[in-house]
Amino acid sequence: MSSPLTVDVFVEDHAHEAFLVPMLERIAREENLVASPRVRSARGGHSRAIAELKLYQQVVERGTPGLALPDLLLAGIDGNCSTFAKAKKTIQGATHAPFSHRLVVASPDPHVERWYLADPDSFRAVVGRGPSIGRKKCERDYYKNVLAKAVRQAGHPVMLGGTEFARELVDNMDLYRAGKNDRSLKAFVDDLRSTLRTIQLRNACQAE
Repeated sequence: MSSPLTVDVFVEDHAHEAFLVPMLERIAREENLVASPRVRSARGGHSRAIAELKLYQQVVERGTPGLALPDLLLAGIDGNCSTFAKAKKTIQGATHAPFSHRLVVASPDPHVERWYLADPDSFRAVVGRGPSIGRKKCERDYYKNVLAKAVRQAGHPVMLGGTEFARELVDNMDLYRAGKNDRSLKAFVDDLRSTLRTIQLRNACQAE
């Protein structure tokens, strides 16, 4: 494998961080790469994630010692039922030119907890009980409650609302099946994989 890729991560809360970091690492492994994620912001919600992203870019562009352009910039905010394309556009609008071609956006629609539940079969294998999802819902805490309820009904103490299973769920998830169940997850995985391949090709050309 090549040298680790530096990846700066901006997300709106712990549930995003817990899911997206291992997903990044998994897809990188599948592409014969090693990702070295640095979580720059993972608290405070949607607005703070974007504000921190803007400030970070300004600091990097000023040439602050110890900060340099990462190989990849990963930003995640919930779609909140306004479609993942609109959430992605919000992040892209806040991203400056030096960073834009390094950007991958995760915009779960409507909320990131739905991604935890996207492959019920692997969820059942990991947690011990399958989630009861039903039709797509836009209520703010709907998927958070479904996730916590499934963990509780499987006999586990709900320490972190179910996010404590994030790495196991990501590692065992059938991405094809999950992508069929959730288009916003498929869009993220496809975009991440494509961007990693582009970086790998660029690095190979520079090494020649």
